[in-house]
Amino acid sequence: MKTSFKIYKTIGLIGICIATLTACTDDLNITPNDDQTTLSADLFKNESAYKQVLAGIYANLALTGTDGAGSSNLKNIDAGTSQFGRVLLYVQTLSADEMIWSYENDPGTREIQRNLWTAQNPLLLGMFSRAHLSIALANNFLRETTDAKLDSRNVSAAVRNEMPAYRAEARLMRAMAYYYMMDIFGKANFTTEDDALNSQPQAYDRAQLFDYIETELKAIDTDLIASRQNQYGRADKSVAYMILAKMYLNSEVYINENHYADCLSYCEKIISGGYTLATNYLHNFMADNNTNSAINEIIFPIVSDGLTTQNYGPTTVMINGEVGSIEVNGTALGVSAGGWGGALRVRKQLANLFGPAFANDTRNTIISSGRSIEITDISDRDSGYILRKYSNAKSTGGYGVDQTFVDTDFPLFRLADVYLMYAEAHLRGGGGSLSTAVGYVNALRNRANNTNTITSGELTLDFILDERGRELHWEAHRRQDLIRYGKFTGGNYNWAWKGNGSNGISLPAHFKVYPIPTASMAANPNLTQNAGY
Repeated sequence: MKTSFKIYKTIGLIGICIATLTACTDDLNITPNDDQTTLSADLFKNESAYKQVLAGIYANLALTGTDGAGSSNLKNIDAGTSQFGRVLLYVQTLSADEMIWSYENDPGTREIQRNLWTAQNPLLLGMFSRAHLSIALANNFLRETTDAKLDSRNVSAAVRNEMPAYRAEARLMRAMAYYYMMDIFGKANFTTEDDALNSQPQAYDRAQLFDYIETELKAIDTDLIASRQNQYGRADKSVAYMILAKMYLNSEVYINENHYADCLSYCEKIISGGYTLATNYLHNFMADNNTNSAINEIIFPIVSDGLTTQNYGPTTVMINGEVGSIEVNGTALGVSAGGWGGALRVRKQLANLFGPAFANDTRNTIISSGRSIEITDISDRDSGYILRKYSNAKSTGGYGVDQTFVDTDFPLFRLADVYLMYAEAHLRGGGGSLSTAVGYVNALRNRANNTNTITSGELTLDFILDERGRELHWEAHRRQDLIRYGKFTGGNYNWAWKGNGSNGISLPAHFKVYPIPTASMAANPNLTQNAGY
C-alpha cells in the first residue's frame, strides 16, 4: 500500500462522505445519494475534520462513492460514467486520434469515440456532475471555515494557522473544476461560498469563467504552499500556475485573445519551482510513480491505490485495457494475464507518429507484431496496434498490491507538458528564447534515449503538435491540442473513425465544445444549450 499521501489513504474515504451532504450540493443542482450523510455541526467538533473535509475534495477526483469501486454518490449516475479522471480521458483522448475502445456497448463510449455525441450521453452527464460536485465540496469547506465559524467552535491556533493554505487549496480545486467546465462545455453552473444555499445558480459562459478563474488563481497565490513543498497529491502554487498557463495557451479558443506571453511567463514560474524530468520516461506511468524519479516531474496526480482507493479510474482502465487479445501480456503490466481482453487499441494516426527515427525512443511502447495498423471493425480486438505505456509494475521490481485495481497515479500535470507549452508559446509570439525552447524539446528526446535531437530550424508549430502526441499521448490533452491547432473539427485533418467514418470525415464546428447535458439543463433553467446541439 502506498504511504506517501496519508490524506488519501487514512482519511480520504471519510472525507468523501461529505459528498453526500445535501446542503453542500443543492446550490449546484446535484442530487447525491444520502444514505451516509454527515452533518457539519457534528463533524467539526473534532478539529481533525477540517483536514478530512479537504481530503474529500481531492478524493472526489479519484473516487465515486463510499461503498467500493462500483458505488456512486451521484444519484442515478453510474460510477463507471462519472469517475473524474476516466471521463476526462474519454472526452479528451477517446474523442480524438489516439485511442479506440473495443466494447461499444459500454454506456456512451461509442458516441464519444465516433464523434456522435448528443446531450443525452451519460459520460457527458458524469463529467458535468462530477466537476460540479468538486465545486460544491469546495464551497461547503469554505463556508465551514470562515473566521466566524472558527471562532464559534473555539478552533485552536494550530489549526487556524493551517487554514489559509487549506482554504487556498479548496479554492484552487474549485477553480480547476471550473477550468475543465470552461474547456469541455464552455459553460457552467456558477456558485461560490457567498451564494445562498438552494438559490438558482447563474450560468457562466467561457468569457465569465476565464475571468473568474484567472482572478481567483492570482488571488490565492500568496496563501498557496510553495511549489514542491506540499504533501504529495495535494496542490501547491505550481498547480495554479499550470492551470493559468494552459488557459493562456488556449485563450484564443476560449476568449479570442492572445495571451501567449502570459503562458510563457507561467511556464517559467513552474520550471523555476524545482521540478526536473524523471530519469526514465516510463517512471511517470508506473505503480511507484509517487516515490520513483517521477516524483520530481509530476506536478499534480490523481492518486490511485489498489487497496484503499479502489476505483475504475483512468490508470486502472488503461492498464487493464492495454492487454492485447492476442498477446495476453497482462502479467508484465502487473494485472491479470488476460486483462480486459483487448479493450484498448491505438488509432493509426498515433502509431504513425512513431516512425523509424523512434524505434528506440522509450516513449514508443507500441506493440505491432502480428497486427494490422488499420481498425476497419472496432469490435475486432485483434486488429489495431496496442500500447504498453502505463503499468502496475514498480521501477524497483514487483507490482502493485492488486491485479485489477492499480497503484499507478494518473499524471494530470507534469513538467514535460510545461516544456512543450513554453516552446509553443514562444513560436506563437510569446517571447522567451528560441534556444531555450529547442533545449527543452531536446531534453525530452535525450530523456527518451532518442539521438535525433532537433535544430532551431526544425522547431515549428506542426512539429510541436506531433511531439506533444509522442510525449503526452493517453494523458487527456489531445482534444484540446487539436482544437487549438484548428484540426479537431472540419476536414483538414481526419483520423480513423472521426465522425463515424472508418477513414475519418469532417466534423461540424460546434463540436469544439460538448453539449450541455439535458438533465443538467432541466435542473437549472439558467443553462442554455450550446449552439448546434
